[in-house]
Amino acid sequence: MIRIEGVSLDDDPQRYKEKIAYIPETPILYEELTLKEHIEMTIMAYNLDKDAAWKKANDLLKVFRLENKIDWFPADFSKGMKQKVMIVCAFITNASLYIIDEPFLGLDPLAINDLLNLIETEKKRGAGILMSTHVLATAQEYCDKFVLLHEGQVKAQGTLEQLRASENSQVNASLSDIYLKMAKEG
Repeated sequence: MIRIEGVSLDDDPQRYKEKIAYIPETPILYEELTLKEHIEMTIMAYNLDKDAAWKKANDLLKVFRLENKIDWFPADFSKGMKQKVMIVCAFITNASLYIIDEPFLGLDPLAINDLLNLIETEKKRGAGILMSTHVLATAQEYCDKFVLLHEGQVKAQGTLEQLRASENSQVNASLSDIYLKMAKEG
């Protein structure tokens, strides 16, 4: 059974779900809701204090350059802008665990940097970040532990140092080097 801060899904489904924020690879937005309404819906779904959540949302909207698009509908957004909406909605929640799937797709370099800074801030706050990515150089720089998958199977896991040792890799082997060696060996 998975517990987050001592709470399981069986114990208290609402409280458990409020501890998790998810950013999917492909943004999922309601076409009939504006950016403002997406934020309001997130505030209601997570039972957030409205004033505090809006303060954080406004800060994030500025960071991701969306503050002047608050009344826009998803049809008006590019893929990158849709991804930024998902990021803003996820990070206003103060979740204990963020599950982030391929977060860099569609983002420009400035937005990627902004997201990585946000992830670092949340890590320092004590939140867990579970990120799925093919961008191994970025993962190596920002992640503490890794699970390497090949053909749908877990092939290795641990810190970079543990992976280097378990895969008999060079002391300075990159995460990409380790993965490529592992994948080629089978």
